[in-house]
Amino acid sequence: MDRSQRHPDTADRTAPESARDHSIRAEQAVLDTHYARLDAARSETRAALDQIRARGANGSYANLMEREAGAEEQARSLARLNSVEDGLCFGRIDPTSRDADPLYIGRIGLRDADHEVLLVDWRAPAAQPFYAATPQAPRGLARRRHLHTRGRGVTGIDDEVFDLDRLDATEQSGLVGEAALLARLREGRTGRMQDIVATIQGEQDQVIRSALAGVLVVQGGPGTGKTVAALHRTAYLLYTHRRTLERRGVLIVGPNPTFLRYIGQVLPALGETDVVFTTVGGLYPGVHTEHTDVPEVAAVKGSVRMAGLLAAAVRQRQHIPDGDLHVAAGGMELRVAQEDYAELVERIRDKELPHNAARGHVVAEVLTALAQDQQRQLEDTLREAEEDAGLDAQTGAAPELEDPNAELWSEEDLASARETLWTDPAVRSTLDELWPALTPQQLLTELFSDPGRLLAAVAESRRFPADGVLTDHEWPLLLREAEASWTVDDVPLLDEAAELLGEDGSQQRARDQAEEQRRREAERYAQGVLEFTGLFEAGMLDAATLAERHRDDGPSVSTAERAAQDRSWAYGHVIVDEAQELSAMAWRTVMRRNPARSLTVVGDTAQTGSAAGATSWTEMLGPYAEGRLQEQHLLVNYRTPVEIMRLAADILAAVAPEQRPPESVRESGEEPRAVRVAPGDWSRQLTKVVDGELTAIGAEQADTGHEAAPSSDPSATAAGGRVAVLVPDHRHTEFAALLPRAAANTTPEVLDAPLAVLTCTQAKGLEFDAVVLVAPDEILEQSPRGGRDLYVAATRATRRLTVLHEAPLPPMLAALHGTA
Repeated sequence: MDRSQRHPDTADRTAPESARDHSIRAEQAVLDTHYARLDAARSETRAALDQIRARGANGSYANLMEREAGAEEQARSLARLNSVEDGLCFGRIDPTSRDADPLYIGRIGLRDADHEVLLVDWRAPAAQPFYAATPQAPRGLARRRHLHTRGRGVTGIDDEVFDLDRLDATEQSGLVGEAALLARLREGRTGRMQDIVATIQGEQDQVIRSALAGVLVVQGGPGTGKTVAALHRTAYLLYTHRRTLERRGVLIVGPNPTFLRYIGQVLPALGETDVVFTTVGGLYPGVHTEHTDVPEVAAVKGSVRMAGLLAAAVRQRQHIPDGDLHVAAGGMELRVAQEDYAELVERIRDKELPHNAARGHVVAEVLTALAQDQQRQLEDTLREAEEDAGLDAQTGAAPELEDPNAELWSEEDLASARETLWTDPAVRSTLDELWPALTPQQLLTELFSDPGRLLAAVAESRRFPADGVLTDHEWPLLLREAEASWTVDDVPLLDEAAELLGEDGSQQRARDQAEEQRRREAERYAQGVLEFTGLFEAGMLDAATLAERHRDDGPSVSTAERAAQDRSWAYGHVIVDEAQELSAMAWRTVMRRNPARSLTVVGDTAQTGSAAGATSWTEMLGPYAEGRLQEQHLLVNYRTPVEIMRLAADILAAVAPEQRPPESVRESGEEPRAVRVAPGDWSRQLTKVVDGELTAIGAEQADTGHEAAPSSDPSATAAGGRVAVLVPDHRHTEFAALLPRAAANTTPEVLDAPLAVLTCTQAKGLEFDAVVLVAPDEILEQSPRGGRDLYVAATRATRRLTVLHEAPLPPMLAALHGTA
């Protein structure tokens, strides 16, 4: 078959269109072929399954087993074919040899009617270069292409070129994404540009090939490609350490759902069964939130001192009464001496068990003490009654007992007494007051909504100040209404509380009992089937084997699904992007998910906006890394134009002079500008500027025939580029209302929208062709780290930057060229 027919992207173009549009159209034609073959394979498999089932249940035992095995195999094949409807094909590799056809990589392998390979299974040896190739070791590839799909449609592509000279002029003009940008840098026709491209590729190669073990920090400023490099590293690790990682899975933590969708597109689709994508707000099973606290509260909740406060709050719920413990049960006043109960509590605390697990021991020992007191009282009463009943009528003397010291109660009697006491409401109420069973949600809600309880916990924490204590100014900031919604900053606290509380084992015992009951019922049913079919008398199959063979545990659950539902799951590897935003408490949560300490940490401490975020990787991660902390620095910014980066460098110098901005190597010819807005004229001016930016980006794209601003975002719309309006947090709703056509929420749809209104935090990790930065003075003042938010906002643009301001510009933006 002629290569230009089989792979339409090499065919001549008959009408002008952008490189991205042409490549997407070409890849769509190939994808249509893949899905047509998938549909045919499904039909063939379904027909084979129906044919097997039509045979009925007649015949010998061997025939029955053969029919059953054949039906199971066809059913599994059909399920596998149905499971790949989404993300069927996600990659393509072009060999260096011009005689070799490209190979498409997907979730399963497919062949056409002539048994020619259409799609290579990602697990096959032929697919290895897709994951293993790097700029320094291309593995015989000229190009690697990532395909981004939704349903059966191609929505975006991203190229990486390892051998630009291998591609002809048509193929080079069709490059999209990262490769297009690097190719244009290479066209700088200077040795320095060649060196820069080699430096970029070399830096990323070191990241991709770093060892699985240990904590790798990828520190890089805006536009250095740190996220893409880290995700290619993940794909490389998933392939080269498949057995380890497919069993334990990979956790990827990002700043918001929009960013997670972006990285989900960059990471090949093989990860969807082995990779869990989440934000910090989703790290605790059963809670998912994107709400945040105000910076002052977030700083307190994010401090490691909260671990000590929560431990103290748990100890406060382990009540030791001031006097003896008295319980009215069974018509008797039962007592446990105060010193005996205090000794019991200290003995159990010495075991260092989680609170709920320790509760079982407390309950058992208190019930025993109460039962013993009950028996002692009953024994005294019985002896007195016996003595009274046996008085000698003549002398009035009591007859001697055979053994006055003999125990009247056995161990069985004691056990029975404990069980009876446990059913007594007064006893249960007393035990719940002494040592209640708690959930993390209950502990935090009751702690933060009760000033007296919170103050008591603060006082208790000051008795054991291992990590420092909250000040009298800080702890009141934690108070809130009991009905308040959970915030992102609460999630690490819930996880910490879960670690301190543990489980009392009753839930697991209940699950085990339910499973045993299910097994018995299944075996009874299987026994009936065997007797009905006559197989039981033949002795060929027993009920337990038949029940297990036909056991239905519901839909198959992937590694990722199991891991996401299990708070105690230990992942094989963890990636944290925009990691500078994580608090010390959030890192405690992440590290619990990865006891092996195999992490890729991606971020830039110069962009830390969170009041509880990192200012030093060594300080934040050193205590966990155990000497295995490695930092890789990416120093070349090849996305943000020189003109914009000069302004961003001024901001950084003002807010974090110790930080070094990355060196920008691409010029756009467009200087950032400032537009002064008259009081009350925001609606007109904002609409005017936004319309102008959309028009300008669209015109630039039409002139070049390429994407206006090569972006790391693979889903950028080509029709007119993408514009972001970045606004102060407290005015997000106001400005979103002025631009009703814009996407304004941190949802995946933002990536597809030509216009978005976002806060600086919501825009973290994303890039746009043009940015309109609104009210920089208010962004600067909105938090203690507002200057870093401004730095983030200024570096989201890959082509054009416009600053709208009503108040005078901050001094750090003095270099802006203003317009009236």
